[in-house]
Parts: sequence; C-alpha cells; structure tokens
Amino acid sequence: MPAIPVTDQSAAALIARFLRQRGVQRVYALCGGHVMPIWMRLDAEGIRIVDVRDERAAVHMATAEAQLTGTIGVVLVTAGPGVTNAMTGIANAHVARTPVLVLSGTPPRPQENRGALQDMVHTDLVRSVTRYARTVREPALVLQELDEAVSRAQGEGGEPGPVYLDFPVDTLRAEVPAAVQLAEHFAPKAPPRFAPDPAQIDAAVDLLWSAKRPLVISGRGAQGAGPQLTQLLTRLGAAYLDTGESRGLVAEDHPSVVAAMRGSVMGQADLVVTIGRRLDFQLAYGSPAVFGDARFLRIADAASELRDNRRGAVELFATPALALDAILAAAGQREPATDRAWVQGLRAKHAERSDKLAATMREAPAGSDGRMHPNRALAALREALPADAIVVADGGDFLSFARVGLPASTYLDPGPLGCIGVGTPFGIAAALACPDRPVVVATGDGAFGFQAMEIDTAVRHQAPVLIVVANNGSWAIEVRDQQESHGKVVGTRLQYSDHAAMARAFGMHAERVEKAEDLPGAIARAMASRPALLDVVVTPEAVSSDAKSGLAWVPDLQPLEAWDEAERKWRAR
Repeated sequence: MPAIPVTDQSAAALIARFLRQRGVQRVYALCGGHVMPIWMRLDAEGIRIVDVRDERAAVHMATAEAQLTGTIGVVLVTAGPGVTNAMTGIANAHVARTPVLVLSGTPPRPQENRGALQDMVHTDLVRSVTRYARTVREPALVLQELDEAVSRAQGEGGEPGPVYLDFPVDTLRAEVPAAVQLAEHFAPKAPPRFAPDPAQIDAAVDLLWSAKRPLVISGRGAQGAGPQLTQLLTRLGAAYLDTGESRGLVAEDHPSVVAAMRGSVMGQADLVVTIGRRLDFQLAYGSPAVFGDARFLRIADAASELRDNRRGAVELFATPALALDAILAAAGQREPATDRAWVQGLRAKHAERSDKLAATMREAPAGSDGRMHPNRALAALREALPADAIVVADGGDFLSFARVGLPASTYLDPGPLGCIGVGTPFGIAAALACPDRPVVVATGDGAFGFQAMEIDTAVRHQAPVLIVVANNGSWAIEVRDQQESHGKVVGTRLQYSDHAAMARAFGMHAERVEKAEDLPGAIARAMASRPALLDVVVTPEAVSSDAKSGLAWVPDLQPLEAWDEAERKWRAR
C-alpha cells in the first residue's frame, strides 16, 4: 500500500504554512517516519531543512540562531530517541531562556499505548525544561496550539524559553476544516514589550544618581537595549561588566568597560544594577560576602532575572529598553554623584591588564613537552579576525582562555548550564544565519568530541565556519584537580587524535598545526576555504584561570574557592 497522501489542507501543511508566515527560514532537523508529513510540507513551502547528525545538535543550532537573530529557532525531531536525544539541547535553551520551538510526532492514535514503535509520552519528559508542552491530537486545534506555543516561547505569560509540541502521525495527515484556518493564528506577532511603573522610575533615578560607585551588569535579557544601555553608562559614568551573555552590547572602547577588573569592581561598588541578568554562580549569587554592603537595582522583563538571590532596593519589571529610556528621560540634566576618578582608575587598570594579556599571549611559552601554549593560537586568531567576527567559545579549560583572550562583538558560549559541546552546532547555525560575517569556533578537544560528526553537516550545507580545536589530549581542568586534590589521574586523559584527518574524510579543508609560527598561514588558508578546521596541538600544562579557581572541585557555598572562603567568613561574623 502506498503512503497515505499529505494534502495542502492537512495539519502538516498548516504547520509548514504557519512557520513560513511567521518568518521561519530554516528548520534544524533529523528525519523519521513520525514527522515525515511535516518534513515534506516544509520543503513544499520553501523552508530550508538543515538536516543534522544528532538531535541535540539540532536544538543547539536553533538556540544559536534565536540568540543571534532575536527570532524563534525551530527544531523538528522524530519520536522516541529523537526526543530523548534532543533533551540536552532543550535543557540548555531552558537555562539560557532562549525561544526555541521543538516539534515532534507520535504513533497514530489507534496505536497509542499498545507498544507501537517509539511510543513514549514525550511531554512528561520535557515538561520541566519547557515553557509549554502539549500533544495535539485534534487537527482543528493545530493552529491555535502553534500560536500559543510560539507566544509562550517569546515570553508572553512568563519568561522566554523552549516550547514543545508533538502530533500523532495520523493527525498530521488529517485535513483541517477551512473554517478553522483563521488568519489571526498565522499573522506574525511582535514579542511583548511593557513599560515600567512611573513611580518606580523616580525611585530608580534617585538610587542611580546618588550612588558614588555604581556598577552595571547586563545579561541576555538586555539584548535589544544596547543604545539605551550605552547612553546610561555615558550619562552616569558608571562601571560596566558583562559576563558573556550580552558581550558586544557595549563597545569595548567605552570608558565604562572594566572587564579585566571584575573581582575588584564587584567588591567596591555601592550600587549594583542588573539588567536582564540573573545573580547566578557567575556573580557569586549576589552575596554580601563578595558585594559587601552594595544595594541592588534590578531591571528585567522576566521574574527569574528580577528577584533571584537578592532583592533590589528598586525593582523594575519592564522591557529593559523601555525602562532605561524612562530612567534617562526622568533624570533629565541631573548631575550624577558618581566618583569619576574611581571609574577612571578601574578603566586604566583594565586597559593595562588587557594590553599586558595581549602581549603575553603572543609570547606565551611552550610547555615542557614542547607543545605550544593555547594562548598562542588565540593570539593568532586575534590578529586574523575582523572586528565583526562572530566568536563561539566552547570547552572547559580552553573556554577559560578564550573567554578573556578572544575579543568579539558577538559572542556565544556554553552559557549558565555549562553545556559544553555546543561549539560546532552553534558555529554552523551562526554561519548559516549570518553568512556575511566571519564565524570562528574556538573549542577544546574534549568539547569538540561531543558533536564532531556535525562537521559533516557543515560540509553538506556549506556553512562557512572555521573550527579551531585546541588539542591538549585531556580534560585539563579535571586532570589538574585530580593531580592536586587526589594525587592520581583517573579517566581524564584523551588521545592527541588527528581531528584534521577526520575533517578531511568528510570533505572539509583541514590542517593539523603543531608550531606557533605556522598558525598565521594556516588560519589564512582556512578562512579562504571555509568550512574549515584547524587541529592545533597545545600543551596540557597551561593552567587556566578556571583551573586555578577551584571550579573543578565544587566548593560547598560558592562556585570559586576565593568566594567560598569569603562566604564562610561572612556567615561566621
């Protein structure tokens, strides 16, 4: 019997038409029988299917596209193991608060709960890491469920994040009555924006303009508020930190940027302003042990970024751009009390440290094994990459080097979940979504191994990405922790595998680089031949800041050893 036809009035066809009218250009996917009706209708609607080698990678790619473009990322995976494989990607998007729509299928309704192939209750699995999770069995409800899911993903009714819908395959093939195909469900909807309480704005201005040492920290929720944030920093003369979630929102040459003085400024500020940023482990949970007696001003359009760990003296629940506009307007020509000398001193030390880092990176000594320091690879990339490059950093130990050593106007990394392995999928999606901008993935060899097969995806889809693998043959942070804490290395060493040979086997331009003096030429050739991979052999003896900090051994009270000691002393007062 031939396959049951899927008409242009079917539920599958409506799903594809809905996505096209909502502006979706790409769907990241791995095929299977339970989603074949959607798959073929996506193609019929002219939506590009980026077929991947692992469902986790599909969600990572959709996450990167959503973060880079401000739109919703879309994923299509098949039932059973297709969904379970995707779970890590969904969890990462959940913690990163990124709008991703994940679609899947289930067995036909007459076969439910009878032991059908890949028959699982997917919604029970994904509900804790999604904003909305439903199985849609009635064809007439497909459009309104899609509309609701996308609205939830964009943050209507809560914080933004991933959503999930699946459909029995017979529902996908069923025709939908024309009467319920309402235009209101197809029409694109702008993400919600809402203004702050005027009374709270006046309180925020008083707090900001009376502070002597204000520190502003932005996060993912501040995306879209770059001009207003820059104007606030200029008017106020405040110090500014970004912990990676919104790097590039404020230009590196702005006098408020003091990233290299992170530890000092966190302890010296008398007012801490968070804009769309959680006070999570990267910010010591906002503890007085690290931030002293500083007061807090919290600005966010999601509750998770407004009152986690520390309550603000003022809390503005509003779209950050609108909140900052209102603050600037209410402040008028009022003169701030900011200690300009304090900020200027921090900025000068930041510049000094940054310049010193750039110089020492170029001359970083090799290890006793003769292999180059990872900073030599990063220094060569710094020289080669243009200012508009998109940088994706991935790994544990190598991420620590890349985070501070590789400047970027647009930057992505494993994020607050610490989800290493995102590098190659993120880079592929970035190269497809932003083909006019150079994209480089700087990844450790351990992290690269998670999704190494996706180099096949990069070649097949001609995604112009450069992947640079820092190959030190180990999980370096864990090796150091084991050596220092336990006196023995167990299960944390890898091979110096020839990743370039593997990449060439898939048709990718690839070179193995073992000498620092060969890096400039190799990078130039790779940039001209993308997609490309450079397998750069580096020493495992280089010690990153994260390896020194105690991050690997997981202290009880704080994520870093120094913060943990400060927390213990503060609690014992």
